Amino acid sequence: MSARVALTVAGSDPSGGAGIQADLKTFAALGAYGTAVLTALTAQSTRGVAGVHVVPAEFVREQLQVLLDDVAVHAVKTGMLADTAVTRVVAQVLGAHPAPLVVDPVMVATSGDRLLDASAVAAVRDELVPVADLVTPNVPEAAVLLGAEPARDAGEVVAQAEELLRRTGTAVLLKGGHLGGPESVDVLAEPGGTHRITRPRLGTGSAHGTGCTLSSAIAAVAARGDGVPVSWLPAVEEARDYLQGALAAAGDLRVGSGAAPLDHSFAQRTHRRTT
Repeated sequence: MSARVALTVAGSDPSGGAGIQADLKTFAALGAYGTAVLTALTAQSTRGVAGVHVVPAEFVREQLQVLLDDVAVHAVKTGMLADTAVTRVVAQVLGAHPAPLVVDPVMVATSGDRLLDASAVAAVRDELVPVADLVTPNVPEAAVLLGAEPARDAGEVVAQAEELLRRTGTAVLLKGGHLGGPESVDVLAEPGGTHRITRPRLGTGSAHGTGCTLSSAIAAVAARGDGVPVSWLPAVEEARDYLQGALAAAGDLRVGSGAAPLDHSFAQRTHRRTT
């Protein structure tokens, strides 16, 4: 049987907790063959980002075209796209490719810092999101995409997810992790209806790369199919279960002295301990 292939288009995280590295680990854990196109190199550790080197947009285009001319890619996710030129190239190339496209609009860090300038944000909103099949913003990113104040409770998360779907025509998974509380509530708004995906909130400081991991997990599950899912709900539920397991096991890793990463290989480690 031929491999089911997932592609990540994103930046590199040398510490391994986020970006390309987290995406490839997630693909492997969920049974997809991982491929990658780099948009940026970072000087980064668990303590933070010290520098960013953006890959020239035309070289990003060349990476994509050479890969897609050779490899049958069954699902794609995008992460950090760095600047306007790169975002436009990615939107142009992937907008013409038939595989399901999951866009993680990496625009606002957990700290609240903006990661893209205004023109790049506009390119994500107006050029990339409309050609995607699913977009996965967190609460601050959804507010940026809508030009609104961030949602303050689960009801406002539902309203903003549905409004973003209405404006773009793209299914939306609005991640509610920023809201706090005993449960983490994400909202999936798609043409067939709106769904709440709820999991117990885990008291862990090892949460670096959660957004990258969730979007790549959804893409890995989507790669098993033969096109855009009728509903994204089963893929989101499975991906959220995987993320929950990676978060729960993360405390055993003890990698770095800053924001600790998830344990993307928790299932394999558990299997080794019990055999």
